[in-house]
Amino acid sequence: MGKTRGRFHLPKVSYLLVNALFTFSRLSHDYFIFSSLILDRFLKSAVSFTYRKFSMGQISQQGKVPDMAEVRNRLREIVGASTNWQDHQQVLAERASLSQYLAQSQDQLPAKRMKDSMIEAHLPLGSQPALREKYLNSHNSVRFGRILEDLDFLGVLICYSHTWNEELQRSPLSIVTALVDQIDMRQNIIFPDCDIKFTGHVTWVGKTSIEATMHMSQYQDGAYTDVLDATFVMVARDPENKRAAFVNPLKLEGPEEEAIFHQGEVNKTRRVELSTASLLKVAPTAEERTLVHNLFLNTLDTRRMSFRGRILPPNSVWMEDAKLKGLEICHPEERNIFNRIFGGFLMRKAYELGRANACAFAGCRPTVVAVDDILFRKPVEIGSLLLLSSQVCYTEGMYVQVRVHSEVLDPLTQQHNTTNVFHFTFRLEKDVPAVVPQSYGESMLYLDGKRHFDGTMRNHC
Repeated sequence: MGKTRGRFHLPKVSYLLVNALFTFSRLSHDYFIFSSLILDRFLKSAVSFTYRKFSMGQISQQGKVPDMAEVRNRLREIVGASTNWQDHQQVLAERASLSQYLAQSQDQLPAKRMKDSMIEAHLPLGSQPALREKYLNSHNSVRFGRILEDLDFLGVLICYSHTWNEELQRSPLSIVTALVDQIDMRQNIIFPDCDIKFTGHVTWVGKTSIEATMHMSQYQDGAYTDVLDATFVMVARDPENKRAAFVNPLKLEGPEEEAIFHQGEVNKTRRVELSTASLLKVAPTAEERTLVHNLFLNTLDTRRMSFRGRILPPNSVWMEDAKLKGLEICHPEERNIFNRIFGGFLMRKAYELGRANACAFAGCRPTVVAVDDILFRKPVEIGSLLLLSSQVCYTEGMYVQVRVHSEVLDPLTQQHNTTNVFHFTFRLEKDVPAVVPQSYGESMLYLDGKRHFDGTMRNHC
């Protein structure tokens, strides 16, 4: 199983059937044509075997590759989610009884293989024109925010397939998105009239957390072309989503899977190092301090000989003037299977605000290059007032780095709580103005944006 695309290994009986078909085909030309048709159908049905092994629904038994609507329905079945908001309190009470099935340690759980969690799902934009309206934007392309929602759904289902207990009708685990580690674009344009394929599987497992890697491709000119790679980190909690819960360990089969797992360890170490070096915790490096001081010197009015006299350099924009804000009222329609606001919805709204800000800042259409380090700090409850604030925090050449901060406001207590921070890298059609900080706080945003941008560029080299 490779890093960018999983392999499927056919059972031994499958090879016997294939050999028998080819032997039979030698008897005559007519029989050869007949057997080839059978072989083609057999191999197509085998592609969805790993999904069929996980899902017990009627669709999977027929060998049909699920679409994203079926992915959502399967998630509701796994946790017993209500489709009626009025029944959500009863459903939550029923889920609380599932705590008795939680493992007391990871040793009590059977190890699972990577291929046990392998899932393929389709988004039939080409073959189902009625579906396009939901995904189409005004530029006749696909709304990337919708793709973020689908990735979130699929990532959760992948993790549930890893932890699935066939002896239970419902899972006692509440698996939620903790972090979007990174999403790297391999193609700039997503066509609205071509089918999309998602594949993914578990690539790393801790005691209570799971890393899921997903790949998206689109059918063009008779073949699938890579569009993006995504890495999500999920955490498992008890049925009431109050404390951590153990997940199945991962059984590695061969050096290739060991390398994939090792990359997951590297990703975890990198996340810890980035958190430790956060500008919210430690001072900037010497190089970064020099950069900030030079930015400050470039804005001084040399005629006044004062630290207070600031002027904007040519082809520049003050950071204060590179903001865009939004407000969302969190209705039940956007709830997840645990009756809180769906993380994919939050990502979509943050992306659309960030993209609009990049467009207004540059005066031309932006293209997303990467999404990284989206940390889900707190859940968003139904009925919350969600405040979104986007900031262009760094620019270089034709690139813009946008940070979106989201927080919930309790209108009764007037208390604000940060829920998420999003980082988006966009590429524009022309060189963009430099963004210039004025305060120390803005300078830290500038440095943080530069760090994310430099990391994105290293990944794309």
